[in-house]
Amino acid sequence: MPGAVLSLGVVGCAAVLAVGLAAAGGAAVFSQRLAGAADAAALAAADAASGAATGSPCERAAQVAAASGASVDACELAGLVATVTVSAAFGRFPASASARAGPPP
Repeated sequence: MPGAVLSLGVVGCAAVLAVGLAAAGGAAVFSQRLAGAADAAALAAADAASGAATGSPCERAAQVAAASGASVDACELAGLVATVTVSAAFGRFPASASARAGPPP
């Protein structure tokens, strides 16, 4: 019987470790997707600011972010350079990412 209890403990620890690693991996993937959404939104805003795309820069950024499941928290323009911050929820936890796009200096 002591071997059964030990093996049950080992299996339980392995299961807890696997769930924890899966959650951490999911958070890392979500973080990268949110960063990609911020990059795309900043590029869309910079394109609209330069005239390469139609519409208001911040509205274009909001459209692109919404397509990725995120919302724009901040959109700032400095000439042709756009800085966009997007946010979304990972489960119950809020997350945000920022990106800047524009012509090279």
